[in-house]
Amino acid sequence: MEKAGKFLKAHGLSAFDTDADKFIKVFLSDMDKGLRGEPDSLRMIPTYIEADNEFLTETPVIAIDAGGTNFRCSLVSFTKSGRLEMDEIRNFGMPGLDREVSKKEFFDVMAGYIRPITSKSNRIGFCFSYPTEIFPDKDGRLLQFCKEVQAPEVIGQTIGRSLLEALGTPEKKIVLLNDTVATLLAGKSASFGKSFDSYIGFILGTGTNMCYIEQNRNIIKNKGLDPRGSMIINIESGNFGKAPRTDLDIAFDLTTMNPDNYTFEKMFSGGYFGGLCLFILKKAAKEGVFSDQAADSLLKVSELTSEQAGSFVEDSGKNGNILYECFLTREDILNAVSIIDNMINRSARLVAASLAAVVLKTGKGSEPEKPILITIEGTTFYKLFRLKERFEKYFFEILEGDRKRYVEFTEVKQSSLIGAALAGLTD
Repeated sequence: MEKAGKFLKAHGLSAFDTDADKFIKVFLSDMDKGLRGEPDSLRMIPTYIEADNEFLTETPVIAIDAGGTNFRCSLVSFTKSGRLEMDEIRNFGMPGLDREVSKKEFFDVMAGYIRPITSKSNRIGFCFSYPTEIFPDKDGRLLQFCKEVQAPEVIGQTIGRSLLEALGTPEKKIVLLNDTVATLLAGKSASFGKSFDSYIGFILGTGTNMCYIEQNRNIIKNKGLDPRGSMIINIESGNFGKAPRTDLDIAFDLTTMNPDNYTFEKMFSGGYFGGLCLFILKKAAKEGVFSDQAADSLLKVSELTSEQAGSFVEDSGKNGNILYECFLTREDILNAVSIIDNMINRSARLVAASLAAVVLKTGKGSEPEKPILITIEGTTFYKLFRLKERFEKYFFEILEGDRKRYVEFTEVKQSSLIGAALAGLTD
């Protein structure tokens, strides 16, 4: 593994090349700039959802989860004791997957999905996980779709109002939010009856993002807010632009579909981690880390998934894993494992530093009796080999001494639907 070690050192790829103290300082500075409305990489989007408010019980709400390629809906309510009651979840594909659709068809199809339960509630909570500008009335305007959905006429449209028009029910109350905000709210619902100082939502799956509760008086860019109140802020942390990127991070970014955008999530999120590892392995091959035979095989590989990268290190995915077809000698395997394992370790440290910064920004969690509840969702966080374990180690090392904070972690199944329901049940 000596060759791999020299390669990693030469390119500054070690986890400990990330100075956590410096990272946190810069991240917090960007958060403050975003709240003041100064152009920078953290957008700090107000959601106008007041997470500290109580949600209605024994009141049905139509919960919708639309993101990526999937559309799900259900009728949801909560008992007075906080117990969740969820009707059968209905699963569909997003309109515009197979072909381009018009604005009318897009909203007509979605309206058709939920029409069987429309008469059962006048409230709709809509988790719409595409880049959206949220308005004070809790509706929002679509900024862009991901590449799977082909509905260009919908871009720039007000989502909630357009759906209600398609349903023919303009009187219904609709609340729009994204999956990270829904995750925070779902964690709050799961903690019904317990005492927490604040709440954070964190997603690490195909992409990554975080949200937290901010005091209105600190949201300088939005005039007219009640300074006594608070709301959830969608950080859009995947777009953080001041992470300590190496030459190889920068070069890899130039190979993606959207260079110079969301560069932070390209360092560790599931949609990019496999590709980044393959890019780095090929660079290592060109610099003589592997045997000639392994290098030749590796340079022919066109795609590596994050799951394949993780299972190669875990030694649990030999069947069908392209890397085992490239690396045949023990030395080559050990060098490749060392490189990928280091990238997982670096990912854990980056995630720990960014989430620690958000914990510090809340100003909460100073007492063990009232910790901060952090709800975490995403297959990359839970499934990538030893990522969660290493993250927790670094996270609690960072939050020691003068920065000591008390937190609890939780995971909530069906968090997007549950969070959407809670948003629809909060006045």
